[in-house]
Amino acid sequence: MEHEQPFTLEANEVEWLEEARKWLKGHFATDADEGYATIEGKMAVIRANLSGGWVGPDDTWKLQSLGIAMGDALAQDLMLNWVTIDDEYGRQPALNWPGTSILLFPVTMISKRIEDGERVDIDVMYEQTREQLNKIAFSGNAE
Repeated sequence: MEHEQPFTLEANEVEWLEEARKWLKGHFATDADEGYATIEGKMAVIRANLSGGWVGPDDTWKLQSLGIAMGDALAQDLMLNWVTIDDEYGRQPALNWPGTSILLFPVTMISKRIEDGERVDIDVMYEQTREQLNKIAFSGNAE
């Protein structure tokens, strides 16, 4: 699928991501910024919400916030950048592998599955996504 060129996030998009991160950090009893700073901290918040049944199929904003946490973990792990894409689906945040056309849309990765009644194993999803991104990036076929 062809996507438009990625653009820098606009102020309202940054604010939306930060509002989600504020909710995510609220799950830490102490030192929220420090807890969320690690990949494991981000994944722990997602795991706790999914395994604890704290979010359901009607909690779209919270589910998308979990997708942002997954995106933040992938961005930290693989040095990806948050960008925005304006395409036939509208304007939406995405992750971009710098210097390539590789795009990932983590915001809805969890929400789409939960809303469709699927069970999500976040650790498997994370590792498969990470492996696939690396494979694409280092295949020599990425623009």
